[in-house]
Amino acid sequence: MSTLRVTAEILTVHEHPNADALELAQVGLYRAVVAKGVYRTGDAAVYIPEQAVLPAALVEELGLTGRLAGGDANRVKAVRLRGELSQGLVCRPRALADVDLARAAADGTDFAERLAITKWAPPIPPRMSGDVEAAPDLLPWVDIENLQRYPGVFEPGEAVVITEKLHGSACLVTYGTADGGRVQVSSKGFGARGLAIKRDPANLYWRAVLGHGVPRIAARLAERLGASRLGVFAEVYGAGVQDLGYGKDARAENGLGYAVFDISAEIDGQVRWLDPAAVLGGELPVVPRLFAGPYDAEKVLELASGRETVSGWRLHLREGVVVRPAVERYSPVTGGRAIAKAVSPAYLTRKGGTEYE
Repeated sequence: MSTLRVTAEILTVHEHPNADALELAQVGLYRAVVAKGVYRTGDAAVYIPEQAVLPAALVEELGLTGRLAGGDANRVKAVRLRGELSQGLVCRPRALADVDLARAAADGTDFAERLAITKWAPPIPPRMSGDVEAAPDLLPWVDIENLQRYPGVFEPGEAVVITEKLHGSACLVTYGTADGGRVQVSSKGFGARGLAIKRDPANLYWRAVLGHGVPRIAARLAERLGASRLGVFAEVYGAGVQDLGYGKDARAENGLGYAVFDISAEIDGQVRWLDPAAVLGGELPVVPRLFAGPYDAEKVLELASGRETVSGWRLHLREGVVVRPAVERYSPVTGGRAIAKAVSPAYLTRKGGTEYE
């Protein structure tokens, strides 16, 4: 899940192909359905992204009572309106009537706090929870921004690698060479709060880590790299984890799926990000690599859709893809790693989807 920022944006307005009273307001590569005639290309407006939770007063002001997602009908979610995908909300809230939105767009001002908009936190099922402890040495995972919101992360023609994004739950492992090789295991949600899950063979994440021998492999890899800490980031998946199972059943003793999508190593005091397929040499499963070559935004969006390749049987739709440069680098667009995701429209609008972490 990416970070939540509610910003002013300069719009490009397109005709809605299936509705005379509607138009499409483009922000980055996203498009949101808006009423016709409200905005023109070049106008500035506030963009509220998916997974934003709105206060009741703002929901009412925008005329969205009973039309948003979640039990309280206050969460922004991708929908199809008259056949067109609408991602996020474009609006001009009364609370910002005194704001120069064009200037705010240039400055990148974040209005989330001022508008009392928060980020949706998925529920944590008991099988993914557990007793936790402070873990200040945990190597953190970073939120991956959506390429459609930040299309300038990569340059056209830049050498990139595109991997399949799996719909499971992120499992964070930190191996430290101190203290006899301490192993800390966490989820994305707990890890973001600096917490690790105490060792419990019944816990979903510990089951995956112990079942695949991750501590032993991490110790060997840390020694080979000369790393004081090693982070192994993987997707745990299967029926019983999320609504997409990839032919695995996490409820069965040996049915839990596990695929590494990133590795970090602290070497000489600096954290470096490494290619899992290159450094693991087949010792652990990794996420499928779909493409390696020159970056092309249309190619990325094409690969984001279709059928999954994890199971080998193309059982269901693909969640999306993750793009990273062939050579790890910093991105001034994200203010961190040059890495981004693109998500399938079919995944976003599927029925009965789960988003646990």
